Amino acid sequence: QVQLVESGGGSVQAGGSLRLSCEASGITEYFYCLYWFRRAPGQEREGVAGIEQGARTIYSDSVKGRFTISHGDDKKIHYLSMYNLKPEDTGMYYCAIDQGYGCYYWALDKPASRYHWGQGTSVAVSS
Repeated sequence: QVQLVESGGGSVQAGGSLRLSCEASGITEYFYCLYWFRRAPGQEREGVAGIEQGARTIYSDSVKGRFTISHGDDKKIHYLSMYNLKPEDTGMYYCAIDQGYGCYYWALDKPASRYHWGQGTSVAVSS
């Protein structure tokens, strides 16, 4: 059974940094994409980044150049390093995994129903 557990959220001032972690277990496929999504209060869910097991990455335009997605050597923990945070980055951040598929830009807008999701970690950026 796939399980994803996020951590690392918190409150920071604009311009600050945070690193989110997503610990994954139960992954059965070698090939996968691990995405990070976020949902701001009152807004639609938005995909921000994805990483394949081979370290190919994708980013949304809203975070490109400020966020970095990565994973540890054992690929059990995936990170979203966030720099120069802005108030509009506030929201609940979720990791999701799509086993057997690569990362797709269209998925950042419309994630497939087959993904496994974590419970989320909250990020608040004050101005």
